[in-house]
Amino acid sequence: MQDEKWMREALILAKQASDAGEVPVGCVVVCGDEIVGRGCNNRENGKNALHHAEVLAIDEACRNLGGWRLWHCTLYVTLEPCPMCAGAILNARIPRVVYGAADKKAGACGTNLNLMQTPNYPHPTVERGVLEAECTALLQAFFQNMRADPKPRIDWKARRREKLAELAARQNEGKNV
Repeated sequence: MQDEKWMREALILAKQASDAGEVPVGCVVVCGDEIVGRGCNNRENGKNALHHAEVLAIDEACRNLGGWRLWHCTLYVTLEPCPMCAGAILNARIPRVVYGAADKKAGACGTNLNLMQTPNYPHPTVERGVLEAECTALLQAFFQNMRADPKPRIDWKARRREKLAELAARQNEGKNV
């Protein structure tokens, strides 16, 4: 079955994300019988809130196909897209989305909310639960391991205050010249 074939490719990327310490989500964009975009979560290592698997895969697909309209592609992702990724899917005009595990917290393709039915946009077909057990198991194992390993966590608030202080100091240096 084609959907399982492409979801297995997305699972490989999700495992790569997990190995890198990222939430294990992988995504491929397929055109015909070819992967034209790949992505896996990279928010922590990339230090960028936009580095979700879907956004990275869509970006690569647009570059590889030479345009932003992906109306002839299918997006396969191991976890149901969040609102940001659902918006990227809609804006890229992707007509079909296939995901593995539902996301009860942030799923925007029908589980928590359904942005795929947004008025004034095309309504992509959404296929749910492809290789769901494997996708869910990978996510559960990642979070169990994370809870079991009490590594010191980064104090994000302190880090943010430091960065803001550095920025303010640079801005003040410019004014004192």
